[in-house]
Amino acid sequence: MKWTQILSPKRQRENTNKKNTNGDLRSEFEKDYHRIIGSASFRRLQDKTQVFPLDKSDFIRTRLTHSLEVSSYGKSLGQNIGEYIMTYIKDPEFTWKCKEDICDILQCAGLIHDIGNPPFGHFGESAIRDWFKRNLPTLTFKGEKIADVLTEQMKQDFYHFEGNAQALRLVTKLHYLVDEYGMNLTYALLNTIIKYPVASTQIDKTTGNIKDKKMGYYYADREIFESVVAETGTEGKRHPLTYILEAADDIAYKTADIEDAFVKGFISYEQLKGELRELQLKEPNNTFCPLDKLEHKYESALNRGVKNPEEYAVKNWIVQVQGFLISCATYGFTSNYDAIMDGTYKKDIFSGTYGEGLMNLLGDMAYRRVFTTPDIYKMEVAEAVILEFLMDKFVKAVLYYDTDESLSDIDKRIVSFISENYKTAYHHQAEGKDDEEKLYLRLLLVTDYICGMTDSYAKRLYQELNAIV
Repeated sequence: MKWTQILSPKRQRENTNKKNTNGDLRSEFEKDYHRIIGSASFRRLQDKTQVFPLDKSDFIRTRLTHSLEVSSYGKSLGQNIGEYIMTYIKDPEFTWKCKEDICDILQCAGLIHDIGNPPFGHFGESAIRDWFKRNLPTLTFKGEKIADVLTEQMKQDFYHFEGNAQALRLVTKLHYLVDEYGMNLTYALLNTIIKYPVASTQIDKTTGNIKDKKMGYYYADREIFESVVAETGTEGKRHPLTYILEAADDIAYKTADIEDAFVKGFISYEQLKGELRELQLKEPNNTFCPLDKLEHKYESALNRGVKNPEEYAVKNWIVQVQGFLISCATYGFTSNYDAIMDGTYKKDIFSGTYGEGLMNLLGDMAYRRVFTTPDIYKMEVAEAVILEFLMDKFVKAVLYYDTDESLSDIDKRIVSFISENYKTAYHHQAEGKDDEEKLYLRLLLVTDYICGMTDSYAKRLYQELNAIV
């Protein structure tokens, strides 16, 4: 892959009046940033779950604050890696302009990498997948089971419903403000957020290649996907910047989950010390000693007379860990540069670095001490009830929407709740399609609408439709 191609500034709809710039000196990727920041979908992230849904504390992260952190780490990694390529690898394809562009692209990608996620975090994705697995085989349309009507890829799109694929769909089709091209972002940016460049029928977790783990696009969006990968020259491969975006995301959520869990009382200072002690014993040659760093922060807090030395230690340790992990990710990318640019690198860029063990520990610790606790399970059961109800109501209502069949009075009212933007996008995409594909697009209309909901709106709509005062 060549930098001059993978950093393509092309858009679905090109500006036909480029000469009349009115003094606008921004690059195409800087323009992407302003399009994203001004969008309603980006604003909605302020009321979407990162870990703790509907939390009343203003300290705990939301999808918005998480995305801002990923954006920040992505830009920092772009600066580090770009400088290293210029200084040491000396790739003749890589210029100072390339360095500037990758920083801007990664900054934008961090903002939108989770923009397609439904309410209630990753559990929301799981709840939607489960709903389709349980209901598609039994739901009928004009006397036939829907599972028999849809093609295999259409079915698998729902069975493997994925926020990453939804993000691509949202930014390219669902922001129906100007026209059918959504935010009309650059192809280099779109390709960066496609973490898994495979269809739902091509998922294969046995290959050992990170790109095959999940799907990256829906059948409905195959044409824009194919255009993007053809223009950037990444066909069948991961975009190099995707590895950097993923590392920025991993750093952000794995460190933040520990900090938020500490603040919420799920993890204590002593428990963190105990886990780090075991890791440090396993990695005697690692020059970054996480336990020593944490204890040093605690001693510093005591010397300063800090009222809560444990909180001071954990929060400041997190910052130090983030800096260390940025260095590890930089090394991971640059030391595997040729394989990444060839499209043959199969792992994440922490693999084989000094940060790998710590990253694994942070993720495992959050899973054991937070995500599998009764408190989180109770919240997830409540969230499942909300999403189950909404899926039941809206899927039933749209089955015969835009067909010869008349809707019941209740179904008409249910359909009327769906945003006109989404319905306009549906009608544009459904034009000229056969009944089978229109049905598929109507099911996507429901997931589009639900994914656009904030946590509070989903809960409020559930309560209103159930006459809960």
